[in-house]
Amino acid sequence: MKKLVLIAALVISTFGFTQIHNPVNWKTSVEKVSDSEYELIATANIQGGWHLYSQSVPENGPIPTSFTFEGNSNYLKKGNTKEDEGHTVHDPVFDMKIKYFDNKATFKQRIKLKNKTTFNVKAVVEFMVCNDTQCLPPTEVDLVFEVK
Repeated sequence: MKKLVLIAALVISTFGFTQIHNPVNWKTSVEKVSDSEYELIATANIQGGWHLYSQSVPENGPIPTSFTFEGNSNYLKKGNTKEDEGHTVHDPVFDMKIKYFDNKATFKQRIKLKNKTTFNVKAVVEFMVCNDTQCLPPTEVDLVFEVK
């Protein structure tokens, strides 16, 4: 019985100290560009010591950040998603020059409205983050942009 209690205590304490590490927090906003065009803005706030990779990385490198926008009859996508300048450095984890972002990254997608109704644009961002010693598996996050 003592062994069972000890095992249960160890399991509970292990789960108590284990946490899912999530070093990136995403926020969305929408800016009006003209009467018929808006910019969908996704901002990644990145914990210190971690970096988020660009949408464009060399082959055999990390998983690039990518956005998938759910289409609907209220808008048309204009061009590709643009990103901040970021930093291009030699990444020791992948042993290659890679563009990444630390602290904060902003991604913008322009859309053209087909009508004047209020609607939401749903999207999914897939991204990978690393620090100087480890990388987390690619993560997908659902985003919602409120176009008013």
